[in-house]
Amino acid sequence: MTQFLIEAREAVASAERNLAVLLRRPDDVPAFESCFRAVHTLKGSTGLFDLVPMGLILHGAEDLLTNLRTARTGTAEDFEAIIGVIDHVDRWLDALERTGVLPRDAERIATADSSRLRELAGASSTAEGARNGPSIPFQIPPAFAGHTGLAIRYTPRSDCYFSGDDPLAILSAVPGLVDLRISPREPWGALADYDPYACNLVLEAVTSASRSAVEAAVRFVADQVEIAELAGGPAPAQPGPEGVRRTLRIDAERIDRLADIADDLVIAKNGFADLAKLAGRKGDAEALVQALRVRHAQLERLVIDLHAAVGQVRLLPLESLFSRFPRLVRDIARTLGKTVELEIEGGQIEVDKAVVDGLFDPLLHVLRNAVDHGVEDLSARRRAGKPDTAAIRLSARTQADQVVIEVRDDGAGIDPARIRALAVERCLMSGAAADALDDRAAIDLIFIPGFSSAAEVSAVSGRGVGMDVVRDAALRLGGTVGVDSQKGQGSTVRFILPITRVLTRVMIVTCGGERYGLALEHIVETVRVDVERIIPIRSGRAFRLRDEVIPLVALSALVGVGGAPSRAVERVVVVRMGGEHVGLIVDGITDHMNAAVRPMSGLLAAAPGMRGTALLPDGAVLMILDMSEFIP
Repeated sequence: MTQFLIEAREAVASAERNLAVLLRRPDDVPAFESCFRAVHTLKGSTGLFDLVPMGLILHGAEDLLTNLRTARTGTAEDFEAIIGVIDHVDRWLDALERTGVLPRDAERIATADSSRLRELAGASSTAEGARNGPSIPFQIPPAFAGHTGLAIRYTPRSDCYFSGDDPLAILSAVPGLVDLRISPREPWGALADYDPYACNLVLEAVTSASRSAVEAAVRFVADQVEIAELAGGPAPAQPGPEGVRRTLRIDAERIDRLADIADDLVIAKNGFADLAKLAGRKGDAEALVQALRVRHAQLERLVIDLHAAVGQVRLLPLESLFSRFPRLVRDIARTLGKTVELEIEGGQIEVDKAVVDGLFDPLLHVLRNAVDHGVEDLSARRRAGKPDTAAIRLSARTQADQVVIEVRDDGAGIDPARIRALAVERCLMSGAAADALDDRAAIDLIFIPGFSSAAEVSAVSGRGVGMDVVRDAALRLGGTVGVDSQKGQGSTVRFILPITRVLTRVMIVTCGGERYGLALEHIVETVRVDVERIIPIRSGRAFRLRDEVIPLVALSALVGVGGAPSRAVERVVVVRMGGEHVGLIVDGITDHMNAAVRPMSGLLAAAPGMRGTALLPDGAVLMILDMSEFIP
């Protein structure tokens, strides 16, 4: 079941991608071929499990695609019908992943949709039966009456030789065969009418193997095979949620890289035997220190390489995430009576699996907002001179060691004045404070917990769940999220996230007897400042460093601990935040290290100013500070 879900998701994504192309260019031959292959693969895979409704509508979609492929074109109604099939399959895959079974309404939906697909295909029920194999139930041959196990009837397609199928070889691959019989499907007729390139066979067999083993052996022709249970035969295998495991597809080259690093680690470990011998000698202290430094540098390099290689193993293409949204956006737009086209770009970019897993809910929330709040209704779009079909663009690009994911719409945009008014109306701030905000700061108010601009509760929005959940999700993933908007032209929600879990270089400082970590990426320099050089400015302090006046803040005041008493010379760490320099007074600077920073979890997940934690060599936990929250 696990492998089926993985491959089915890929086939659904491929079908959706190519159907989007066919809606714009109905005569696109490569898109036809790719879409047909995806639907055909899906249909064949359903034979592995008892997924009759899924197989039924996929049969109908394949038949319609066969007719359209022959005609080299199709109508919007044709492609919309196939998109509906793929949407149902996508939902059913979600249900299989959660519960192990199809939804209760799957059979009703499949019956209705397959009937409509047959009408669109213009095929009679007779032709339908010819394509899909025999329409009569599988009657167990009398010759098999004395057997136990499973009876199999395989009715190959007449053109199976052209697709590379060898019926006898396929059925012979079924384990535990007890009896095998071959007969003509139709009378042979005159020799002059014989077609050596058409298959006219029916293969019947008995096997003692389990149903799952039989289904696995005939999985590529599952739509042409029928299985019946003989007396005392094994019960059919049923998929269940317990069989669904978390899996990850990994490039073989990345596994080879891990193996190479493991070999180097063994060599490095063997080097410590020489150190033990050297330590046993007297008078070689200097040589021992030098050897330890060399081994430490070698081990540090290997650990960094290992961490990077493991990070590469965890990378997944964003396409596996992005491909889930076209159907959801169509559903939301249909609910709201709007026409929306979702454009996707950058799905090939790879990011850490944690990012792929953690971004679905926040991206869905943003896309829902774009359709509901951003995109205007039809009359408003026409008054604004915009196309009837709204465009939402979901894109990804790399930026150094980060990925930038954007959701851009061409809707009404965010009105800063309305956001200010709502903030005052809901007692989130005073009128004077709201008026003092510039437009960017006003738009940023949408991230306040509980803030919602929906005027009424609907099936889509207005239930008090705002953009704060989106920001919290981005922070948990070690990133940020922001919004750019122009009234009347649309909005862009931008996520900036780490591509992988890289080691963070941190400086360890002390304050009030505690140790804290500061990311070196924000540190400009460290200086010693005489107390006489510190000058009061309003309610704060500052000092002059070369030609610049730098604000001065005690780290003890930020973290809420008691610092050391005033000294004649203060130890200051100068950090750059938001393009400005700020000085942090610390008690001391003890070390720097490469740290694997883990996000805060549990009760501390919402703790302000905390980027995460790391383990120190002595086993203590080091709190890594997020200076962007302390010093906006």
